[in-house]
Amino acid sequence: MHTIVIGTIGSDAHVTGQFVIARTLQDAGFKVIRLGACVPQDEFIEAAIESAASAILVSSLYGMGYFDCQGLREKCIEAGIGDIVLYVGGLLVSNREPFEETRQRFEQIGFNRAYPPETRPSELIVDLRNDLGPR
Repeated sequence: MHTIVIGTIGSDAHVTGQFVIARTLQDAGFKVIRLGACVPQDEFIEAAIESAASAILVSSLYGMGYFDCQGLREKCIEAGIGDIVLYVGGLLVSNREPFEETRQRFEQIGFNRAYPPETRPSELIVDLRNDLGPR
């Protein structure tokens, strides 16, 4: 069973999506460590290390996700978990750029995948299973 750390990063206090995604992941057989809202990057990393997590899923809906997520991959590398799978989803930027541009921005800062707010949890599960493999 893969362990997934999930939370809302930075100053973002939106948690409803986390509840939905956490429940869906649990129903699909994943162990979920839910950190809650307004979580600093270091807490994601600490929780991932303590739980031997396979992935970190970052949620952000207030449009500042790009700024809150910069440097997360580098911190993972410094902490010795540089190969952990990083996903991010939500309303990630405050401008109206096409989501493909947003996706590319997050991939450039080390995220494996970035999702727009209308993404169905079933898509996330398929991607996790493909990216993590059996355990």
